Order: sequence, then C-alpha cells, then structure tokens
Amino acid sequence: MRRKIGSEYIGDDITRFVVWAPFKEEVQVVLKDREDVILKKNAHGYWEGEIAGVSPGSLYKYKLDGEQEFPDPASRSQPEGVHSWSKVIASNDYNWGDASWKGLPLSDMIIYELHMGTFTPQGTFEAVIDKLDHFLELGVNTLEILPISQFPGERNWGYDGVYPYAAQHSYGGPLGLKKMIDACHKKGVAVILDAVYNHMGPEGNYLREFGPYFTEKYHTPWGAALNFDDKHSDEVRNFFLQNARMWLEEFHFDGLRLDAIHEIIDRGARHLLREMSEDIDKLEERTNRKYVLIAESDLNDVKVINTYNKGGFGLEGQWVDDFHHALHTLLTGEKQGYYSDYGKMEDMAKAYRQAFIYDGAYSQFRKRTIGNSPRGLDPSQFVISIQNHDQVGNRILGDRLSKILSFEKLKLAAGVILTAPFVPMLFMGEEFAEDNPFQYFVSHGDKELVKAVQEGRKREFKYFFDSLGDFPDPQGEETFEASKINWDFKKNPAKNTIFNYYKKLIQLRKEGAFNSFRKDKMICETDEEKKLLQVYTEGKSHLFVAFNFNEGGQQLTLPHQNGEWEVILASADKTWGGTKEILNETKSLNEFQLPGNSLIICRNKL
Repeated sequence: MRRKIGSEYIGDDITRFVVWAPFKEEVQVVLKDREDVILKKNAHGYWEGEIAGVSPGSLYKYKLDGEQEFPDPASRSQPEGVHSWSKVIASNDYNWGDASWKGLPLSDMIIYELHMGTFTPQGTFEAVIDKLDHFLELGVNTLEILPISQFPGERNWGYDGVYPYAAQHSYGGPLGLKKMIDACHKKGVAVILDAVYNHMGPEGNYLREFGPYFTEKYHTPWGAALNFDDKHSDEVRNFFLQNARMWLEEFHFDGLRLDAIHEIIDRGARHLLREMSEDIDKLEERTNRKYVLIAESDLNDVKVINTYNKGGFGLEGQWVDDFHHALHTLLTGEKQGYYSDYGKMEDMAKAYRQAFIYDGAYSQFRKRTIGNSPRGLDPSQFVISIQNHDQVGNRILGDRLSKILSFEKLKLAAGVILTAPFVPMLFMGEEFAEDNPFQYFVSHGDKELVKAVQEGRKREFKYFFDSLGDFPDPQGEETFEASKINWDFKKNPAKNTIFNYYKKLIQLRKEGAFNSFRKDKMICETDEEKKLLQVYTEGKSHLFVAFNFNEGGQQLTLPHQNGEWEVILASADKTWGGTKEILNETKSLNEFQLPGNSLIICRNKL
C-alpha cells in the first residue's frame, strides 16, 4: 500500500505530517516558535497527524522519543542546509502552463546532460531558461540534469544527496525547478532527472535514526545497501517509489535516469525497478503523458529493458558504456584500467551495430564473462555518449576530449555518435568543444569526511595514472569554479565551427537521414590495419558512412548500387574547417579518397 510521507499542506492553514519510525515510542513535530505536537502511531510504524496553524513556509523538525531532533527524511525543502530545519511547502504553489505537453518517446530524444551548478554562471534552475534558445538552435530536445536532491553545502555533483524529496536550495529550490521545467516544456524540450536510489550521501544522512532504511546483508561501494528486500523493506520501498512518482507528477519531469542500478540490490520476487516501472505505467494512463525510465548499468543485462512478459523490468532504456569505451580507446590510444578491454576496430563495429560489445564475452579486465545478447531489441532502447559526467569528471584533471583530441578527431567522434542508430547524449559544452574541465567537487562541512574524500579520489586513479601530479582538491572552491562553462564560444572560429557541425548532424538526424541504420539490415566492415570502419545498408534507402581512424588518407570503393552516391556530409570539407572541397565534387563517387581522422556520409540518389 502506497503512503504519502513528509509534510503536506492540505489547505485552511492545516498541514499533515507523516513519518516512518517503527521502533520509536514517541514522535513529536517540533515547530519553530510554538509547542511541540505529538503524532499518532498507525499501522506499519507510520506516525501521522494534522496540525492547525501550520502553513507553507513553516519550519519544523521531528523529535524522537523526547530526545534528539532531526530534519524530516522526506523534507521538501532544506533552506538552511542538511542539518537544520525542514520547511513546509505547498505542492500546488505553481500555476503550470504546460497542459498541452505530452512528453517525448525515448526514440525521438536527443539528450543533453548538464550539471546545474556549473552550466551557467549563476548555477541555478532559472538561469537555464535563458539558455533554451541555445538548445533549440542546436537541435537538442531533452535535458538530463545531474542529481538535485539536497546535499551538503553548495558545491557537489549531486550524488551525495541526503534528502531525496528536496530540490537543492542553492539551485533555487522547488519553485525555481518548476519554473525551469515549465519553460522547457513550452519550448518543446523534455527534462529528465538523474535520480539516486542505490545509496545516500554521508553528511546529513539521518535515515538510520528513524528506521531500518539500510541492511547489513549487502554492501555497495558507498557502504551498507538500502533495505529493499530485508525485514521492514516494504516501507523503505514506499519511500523511494513515492519519490519517483513525486518528481514526475508534482514537478512534471519527463523521466528519470536511474543511477548505477546494479547497486540497487533486491533479491525479492518483484524487483524494485519493475515495481517502479509498473507504477509509472499507471501514472502515464492517468496523466496522458509519456515518461521514460533509463538505467545506468555496466552489466549489459537486457533484463533491465526487456518487457514484463519476458521477465524484464520494463524500463525504456539503458546507458551503454561499451560504445563510449570502444570509441574513446580508438581516438586516444588510452588502455589503462577498464579501457584495456577495448581498442580494436571490430569492437567499434560491434558497438555501432548492436550497442553491447560484452554480450556474453569474457572481460580480461574483470576476469569474468559479462553481459547477454541485445539481439531483437530496438536501438532506441540504448543511450550512447562520447562524453558524460563520469567519463570526464572521473579523469584526474577532468579534461574533456577537446583537450586531448585534435580538431579533426573531435568531428569524427561527433559523427560516430550522431549517425549511430541509438539515442545520442551530449555532455554540456561538448557541442562547442568546451575547454574548461569538469572536475569532481564537494563542499562538505565535516573535516574528516573532506579528508576521506580527498584520499579516496586519489585511490580511484591508481589504474589510470602513474603519477597524480597536480591533483585538483575536490573541496576547493577553485575546482568548482574552474568547471563552469564558458559561453563566449561564438567568438572563437574553431569552436563556432564545431557548434555548426553538431547542428548539421543533428538536423540530418531529425530529418531522418540516418533512419535506415535503425530499420534496415546494417553491414559493418572493418580493416584493423587501416583503422577503417564502413557501414552501409541494403534496404529501401541506401546509406553509406565511412569512419577513418587513421592519420593518413584511405582509398574507398563505395558499395555498388543502382544510381550514383551523393555526399551529404564530409567532416574534412572546408565547410567544417577542413582542407578539401568535397561537397563540390561532381564526379561519380564510386571511388573516393577519405582524409585521415575524418568521416563521410553518402546516400544513393535514387
């Protein structure tokens, strides 16, 4: 049975309070500037009560067994930080203007991942509104924002959140968030939230004071696992399932990206993620809106996205690390850590064709077999990227591809992701080759925790670097400031060219130029020695793409077709800062010289 939790303003100066604390003998609501009010204990350990004279804006805590006072685990607002008062807010405090918005299917999405604090100089929800025209010009139609649940201080990636129901106060709180999402919908842009249901941050995490939210049966990289299948787990599941529903229903998010689901440990008959998916299906029916659930997982297990009748969780999509790793190793030559499992042209071809490279294959790095076959699944169920917060931010210097690749290789990388049959995701600033890093940053108040984070980050890089060099201090404000986007890119000719190149590729994609890679039989041919990948179709619409990862040029013979091939984009053309006038060629393109580190896209004129 679903139970709403937290404080809920029900009108007429009355607020209902509901908190789960099954082993407490007494729970009181502590209200600022008035007497405490004792709640009544009901079934399954919930304490609740309606209190008159409590309106939106009122500050409160819970006192447990007449002793310590703590913020509400389901607080909707923490204006004074993670250790202080919770604030009552009204769920209907905003007049939405997106009644005609019905959402987007994952298959139509072009996703843009951003971190709220570093995306704009202001670092707020409302500041994103001023950038909506940038997204529209680029062609992006979906934003995916890193976690925004209240975390300690004002600087954090968001994965240290400890109040899952409270939108970060320094970003603008719940009202600012609603304004941003409403504005996005009015411009035709969907918004997805990165939601963390596999762990809670350490500082300000008082869940254990209220009940068995964690279990010692399992452990994650962040400590004890959340209790999704042990004693009293029904109420813990309710806490997080209600949270997912709140973000979609009350804040009008269009979906959730679920962080590291392989650490959501649930061995019960009905996995938490399936239950969440079924809940969201019912919400879709009631609201007549489309929602998507996207999983992050490195296990390559199609159970996550398989339908219910196949025993799956029924999620709409999942991230694909294999695609990123295959491309990254070819472009950079890096082979440290998990990159040691990649680096061949055949890896890139396999990823381009079916998303998973490890589909039941043995991983030398992990020393075990990984994954299962994605055969028969739609390409739109897989989300791919060439950069994201993890793959950039978890480098020692947070350096982007723009700092480690040539101009031509940047264009090659963009072409690979935007022609592939899967759902593309860009990382903020990628579209104009942002130079500023995206580093790991925190602003914890606990000195011992700060020290642990600093030392822990250094240990993480042991697979990648022989020398740590000038290690950016995660606690330092300068690390955060250095990670902010520079919006003067149009003054730089090279950056502006990259931006226009991304625009063109996205335009072609939205016009359906690459649709045959989704629908028709795709043939991928590789030459390991020449570092060449050629992809083409033999369906109703003939499409041919060649990717040259070699420094030198390659002589190509295009597949024989009835009619002539025409070039629709060539990354080495002068239009895109190259040295050739490829688009002005008028001869038949059955034979072609493809410059080094470039791509060409051709279609049949018939």
